[in-house]
Amino acid sequence: MTDPTDLTALDNGVPHAARIWNYWMGGKDNYAADRAAGDAVAEVYPQIVTMARQSRQFLIRVVRFLAGECGIRQFIDVGTGLPTMQNTHQVAEGIAPDARVVYVDNDPLVLAHARALLGSLTSEGVTTYVDADYHDPDRILAAAGDALDFREPVAVMFMGVLGYEPDLSVVRAIVGRMMEVVPSGSHLVLWDGTDTGSEVVDGAETLVESGGVPYVLRSPEQLTRCFAGLEMVDPGLVPITQWRPDGIAVPIDAFGAVARKP
Repeated sequence: MTDPTDLTALDNGVPHAARIWNYWMGGKDNYAADRAAGDAVAEVYPQIVTMARQSRQFLIRVVRFLAGECGIRQFIDVGTGLPTMQNTHQVAEGIAPDARVVYVDNDPLVLAHARALLGSLTSEGVTTYVDADYHDPDRILAAAGDALDFREPVAVMFMGVLGYEPDLSVVRAIVGRMMEVVPSGSHLVLWDGTDTGSEVVDGAETLVESGGVPYVLRSPEQLTRCFAGLEMVDPGLVPITQWRPDGIAVPIDAFGAVARKP
């Protein structure tokens, strides 16, 4: 059986989605091909670097809110990406030492780094990893059930990853299935890049031209449909910089929201 964390098959000369994002975030886990693709996008859409870094700030604020104000102790982070600073379990355990976090990805590079770099910071907490594609929510839920108690609320997080699926109906089905299984009081956290400006659209096209994996930008109205049947938490679906900001928030072509399952 092939080891899902075997990195020998990866071609460092081909741009890799997780490494490009790592580059935009200021990380060091990237190669020349990733930086070239990242620079090409940034040339036509300079705000991509801001988006990448602000997405982590959004994650931090959201997890603090969920763990602190909502008392959530269980998290499923779907499409984790490469570990950087202030990952989900670090933020959650900083508030609730007994927090349980399940990271989900099907990228061997991400899984290898996750196993090497991510681990619970407290003796009470649990951090684990599931090798799965988000197109198979039942597999994710089954594996997550080994670490989480689905009788208690869970935060389900899709942080800038659903654009890899071009069909919105499929996206809604994936999100809907995840939220169907978790109990009342659970929360959905979702953000994604949006087609709210001509430059960001140009950036998405340049990414493909540079050898990157295509990423579908959606409208805020389309993203809103993913929250059907849930109760939006104030301020609703807004640019991620404007979701309960710590200071002055500039607009950005990325919208996110948190919603509660009644």
